[in-house]
Amino acid sequence: MSGLSHVDESGGVRMVDVGSKPLSRRRAVARASVRMRPETAERLRSLPKGDALVTAQLAGVMAAKRTSDLIPLCHPLPLSVVDVAVEIAGDGVEIVAAAETTAQTGVEMEALVAASVAALTVYDMAKAIDTELVVAEVALVEKTKTPP
Repeated sequence: MSGLSHVDESGGVRMVDVGSKPLSRRRAVARASVRMRPETAERLRSLPKGDALVTAQLAGVMAAKRTSDLIPLCHPLPLSVVDVAVEIAGDGVEIVAAAETTAQTGVEMEALVAASVAALTVYDMAKAIDTELVVAEVALVEKTKTPP
């Protein structure tokens, strides 16, 4: 046995059966960063509302809602909230994405997808002026489960 949740005893991939698990309130928070040249961060900082950061925030929320379409073995979840914060921090952009649900499985992938897609959106919007952009440090920073 591999110990991997999505691999069966014979080595085949499978969707985990969560049908017998009780409903729990679940929350996950992920972060990502985009490193860039100082002048790129300054340019993003000077944009008006409705700018690249808001676009990245919306992209993250939309991506969280589509996680099961992107990750083959993820369960579709009834998300109760997705919050994506995108802000300039020093010479880069920091993203924190939180997702919550009451379900039989966690929302880590939704939070990670939200943070990743928000970071990729910043990258996409700034790549024309900065060839040194780096999406970095995508990580799960919190995961909780409590009774509903």
